[in-house]
Amino acid sequence: MTMRVLFGAGPGDIDGYGTERLRAEFLVERLFEPGRIAFAYTHVDRMIVGGACPTGEKLSFGDGADVGTPHLFTAREMGIANLGGAGTVSVDQQRFALANRDVLYVGRGAKQVTLESDSAAQPAWFYMNSVPAGADIKHRLITKSEAKPLELGEERRANKRTLRMYIHPEVAPSCLLLMGITDLAAGSVWNTMPPHLHERRMEAYLYFDLAAEDRVIHLMGRPDNTRHLIVANGDCVISPAWSIHMGSGTGPYAFVWGMTGENQAYNDVSPVPVETLR
Repeated sequence: MTMRVLFGAGPGDIDGYGTERLRAEFLVERLFEPGRIAFAYTHVDRMIVGGACPTGEKLSFGDGADVGTPHLFTAREMGIANLGGAGTVSVDQQRFALANRDVLYVGRGAKQVTLESDSAAQPAWFYMNSVPAGADIKHRLITKSEAKPLELGEERRANKRTLRMYIHPEVAPSCLLLMGITDLAAGSVWNTMPPHLHERRMEAYLYFDLAAEDRVIHLMGRPDNTRHLIVANGDCVISPAWSIHMGSGTGPYAFVWGMTGENQAYNDVSPVPVETLR
């Protein structure tokens, strides 16, 4: 298991960033290497993002040395989304079978998490978001059919999409974590429209189901001072509260969104008119 540390930056800092520095501060690449677990800890609201692709052997984690506590979950909660083949997540003595696009909520107090794929030829892709938690909430599996779908966007604007809420007060409670999956309709390319800010929450975007030759152009920065990241399959963007976020793909894709901050009010956002972007 590896833990990379990101320190974040303020909106005034990115004026001096070239491409490599921007990617180093806000992009976590190649989260799903076969047979390993990779985590990145960001000081932006202390979220941890991670990825695991178990093949022939089970993969386990739970030690809290990297966060200064006896166990990773001593004062944290986590969402685990399966974006690949079928697999199983064991939390201490409980086993949960996750199909593609199922999400497991792991509550504070867990000791060890073990990940395994049903088939090494079609391994699971376990994507993880973890944030500090101040409440004990039971572990819970949320299947795709149990998630709350929202139909958003318009075909004529190339932003028609289905957003599914998984870890959310209306579906499955948590302390501070929100997590869901958005799938774009055939022919649509824009993942969020209009762009917006939510000053009281940060967000992480994990892009997946891209072909090897395709990329997502993720736009970030202040509305009057934007930058972009070129993102591949299985890469994650850290989006601080001061930054807009929207993206367009060169081919089909989906993404997992995870949020934490001062509240869990999904609609606590400030839309930014496209014509004002610079």
